[in-house]
Amino acid sequence: MHHKPSELSGGEQQRVAVCRALMNKPAVILADEPSGNLDSSSAKELHQLFFDLRAKTNQTFVIVTHNEELANMADRKLVMKDGVIL
Repeated sequence: MHHKPSELSGGEQQRVAVCRALMNKPAVILADEPSGNLDSSSAKELHQLFFDLRAKTNQTFVIVTHNEELANMADRKLVMKDGVIL
């Protein structure tokens, strides 16, 4: 609260972005490469946060990612290659 965005770490900035996305309690949250610029530890924490929030709020998360580990955690996974859903 007492820091400017540029003073926050990448993980903290991602958490702020998640908070911003959830403020109005949307039914669906769209996340495009949410952990792309995070270290592996921060990425795992963010991934777990998504699934904890999903369980707590019953919201739907649509996540676009190249991270196989995150994709495999999802209830449903679609794979796209060369613009075609396989």
